[in-house]
Amino acid sequence: MASRITVAMVAGEASGDQLAAHLIKALRDARPDIDFVGIGGPRMQSAGFDAWWPSEKLAVRGYFEVLKHYRELAGIRRSLLDRLLKDKPAAFIGVDAPDFNLWLERKLRDAGVPAIHYVSPSIWAWRGGRIKGIARSVSRVLCLFPFEPAIYEKAGVPVSYVGHPFADEISPEPQRFAARERLAIPVDARIVALLPGSRQSELQYNAHAWIGAAKLLHERHPDLRFLVPLTTRETRTQFEQALWDCQATELPVSILFGHARDALMACDVALVASGTATLEAALCRAPHVVAYRIHALSYRIMKRMAYQPWVGLPNILAGRSIVPELLQHDATPEKLADALDALLGDAVARAAQIDEFERIHFTLRQGTAARAAAAILPHLPRA
Repeated sequence: MASRITVAMVAGEASGDQLAAHLIKALRDARPDIDFVGIGGPRMQSAGFDAWWPSEKLAVRGYFEVLKHYRELAGIRRSLLDRLLKDKPAAFIGVDAPDFNLWLERKLRDAGVPAIHYVSPSIWAWRGGRIKGIARSVSRVLCLFPFEPAIYEKAGVPVSYVGHPFADEISPEPQRFAARERLAIPVDARIVALLPGSRQSELQYNAHAWIGAAKLLHERHPDLRFLVPLTTRETRTQFEQALWDCQATELPVSILFGHARDALMACDVALVASGTATLEAALCRAPHVVAYRIHALSYRIMKRMAYQPWVGLPNILAGRSIVPELLQHDATPEKLADALDALLGDAVARAAQIDEFERIHFTLRQGTAARAAAAILPHLPRA
């Protein structure tokens, strides 16, 4: 019987789970002899991944929030490292989650295990001095955005640009009517999509402001309907409680299990929490406003360290402000409602966003999973 090899992976949240699942399938196409183990989510497990811990354990964002969970996270990481050092894998692939993965990657690389980091840490947005630590930790970085490789090449870090898998998955053709049909929404309905985040910690800070904005918009435009895609039962329950807290149970809100892309394709405008969802909104051609609220201490630290003028990926990729951003103290229900109302009433502004989204889509559409697998295969032992 042919011998098998093990590749360890860690993905820390829903977007990383999705990226890793595609990569597992692409690597399996090239090397059916690989077993995948580590920390992952349901999509990875569906692709044949053996999850020793669920990725939900790592889905914490913000300095203050991480501090609260530090002991548990550090214990998981140490236990994982001990297990991987005892039975060394052929390679380790850290999918995003840099605060968790780069430490692991350095320890494993020092022990002779090739360490690949899939998704460049956002050194172009903040913490730029971190690149020296990355250089000591990784055998290769796989970048999703075209402006990133030059940063690593300058620092002597092996790097590959692979594009973004979302740009491969999402059709560049307009999907508005098909999405409305899937969601049973009339063609002439006016729809606002609300995406307050995928984590419970994000809803804790964002849900009430999002709902407050929806209430104000509905008072101004009683014909509006709202779609809220959420990924877990816990976040659905949390949002429903927030509707009750805000005395908004009569709002015409449809809470969806998943279907974020359908909601974005079907809507007229969207309110989107900063993060990967802003890129999905762009690829789905959803005119939108970016907003975000986090713990005050986390915000002060991140604002002091930031050197990009934007947080939304469409603005960063465009190199200019095409999507309004309202952060922290500016993310009030009144300001969010005003920004969405302005976008709803301005067909020229919506069209300008959509034109830039189309350009971004074709730049990122690279056949990412296959390119990522091709970059990783030379680091594995021969079949």
